[in-house]
Amino acid sequence: MIERVVVRTFKTTAATSVDPEGHRHPAPEHEVVEALLEVTDTDGVTGYCQVQPDQVRPAVLDKHVRPVLLGQDPWDRERLWRLLARRQRGSQGGFTDRALGFVDQALWDLVARRVDLPAWKLAGGARDRIPAYASTMCGDTDGLATPADYGDFAKHLVSVGYRAIKLHTWMPPIPGAPSVSRDIEACRAVREAVGPDVALMLDASHWYSRTEALRLGRALQELDFYWFEEPMEEASISSYRWLAEQLDIPVIGPEVAWGKHFTRAEWITSGACDVLRAGPAGSGGITPVLKTVHLAESFNMDCEIHGNGSASLTVLGATDAGRWYERGLLHPHVDFDRVPPHRNAIADPLDENGFVTLPRIPGIGDDWNFEHIGVHTLEVW
Repeated sequence: MIERVVVRTFKTTAATSVDPEGHRHPAPEHEVVEALLEVTDTDGVTGYCQVQPDQVRPAVLDKHVRPVLLGQDPWDRERLWRLLARRQRGSQGGFTDRALGFVDQALWDLVARRVDLPAWKLAGGARDRIPAYASTMCGDTDGLATPADYGDFAKHLVSVGYRAIKLHTWMPPIPGAPSVSRDIEACRAVREAVGPDVALMLDASHWYSRTEALRLGRALQELDFYWFEEPMEEASISSYRWLAEQLDIPVIGPEVAWGKHFTRAEWITSGACDVLRAGPAGSGGITPVLKTVHLAESFNMDCEIHGNGSASLTVLGATDAGRWYERGLLHPHVDFDRVPPHRNAIADPLDENGFVTLPRIPGIGDDWNFEHIGVHTLEVW
C-alpha cells in the first residue's frame, strides 16, 4: 500500500535556461533547483518522477494527490488515475494535466521497480529500440541565428546518425519572430543541406493565422517535409480541420491541448489532424497516452509521442506507435549527452545508426544519483 507521497527539491546544475516565453536556449553551466515526486509503499519501494516544482505545490499534494493515493494499492493505476482525473473538475487550474501526468509516471515507476522490470516491458513490450529524430531548440541569435545555421547543424545531425530532423524556428522574444518567410528559408536551407533522403518536420509553435499557416504548409509540401506541427492555437479545432483539408502534407496534433485522450478523440472525429499527437508530460501521464495510442490504432492513424525522456520511451517501447522518438532539444552549442550531477546516466543514448535502445533498468528508465540528490536536498514537502 502507498504510505508516503512527497516532493523533494534539490540543487544541481544545468547548461540551458528558459527565456520569458518558455523556450529553452544554451547557457553557461549554472546552479538550478530541480524536484522529484516520490511515491513510496509500505515495503519501502519508491517510484520517482522529475517534476516542475510550480506544478506540484504542497497544496496540490494535500488537496488532490494524497487523499487519493495514501493507503491504496499502487497496482490499481487505472482506478487511481480515474479518481485523480475527476479531481481536476473545479480545481481552478491547480491540478493540471501535467501534474496528473507526473503522479501517473511515479506510479508506473513504482510498480515496475517492485517487479524488477522496465516499465515498457510491463506495459506491453512491443520493441526494444526505436529510431530517433533530432528535435532542435528554437532559433536564437547565436548558433541558430540564420537559415544557414540550421543547414549546417542539420548536416552535423545527419553525420552523427539521425535520419530525421524536426525544426523549431524563431519565436518571440527573438526580434522579427514569428515570420513565415524566415521559417520557409530555414526549412529550405535544411532540405538543401541534407538532401531528399532525410525526413524533415516543422513545429511552428502556434503563432500563425489560418492564411499564414496555409502559406507555410504549402511551402513545406514543396520541400517534401514529413509533417506540419502546431502552426496555430490548438483550441480552434475547426482551424486545424480547415488546414488539413487543404494540405497534402500530414498535419499532426494536438501537442498541448488540454483534455488528455478525450480531446484527441475529438481531433480524430473532426478531421483536424492526419497524425495524432500525445505525450506523457502534457497529456495526463503514461496511462492516458497508452489509451490514445490504441485510439489512433483503431482509426488506422499514426500516433507520434511528444517529448523526450523516460516516460515517452515507456510508451514507445510498450507499443508500436510512433515512427520515431523525439530526442532533444538540440543545439550546436549544447552537449545533449552531458550527464547532470543528479543522474548517473541519460535515459536515451543514441547509437551510430540513429537508434535509441529502450532502458533496461527497473522502472520507467531514470538512473538517479541518489547520493547527490540527498546531499543537495533543500526541502521535502
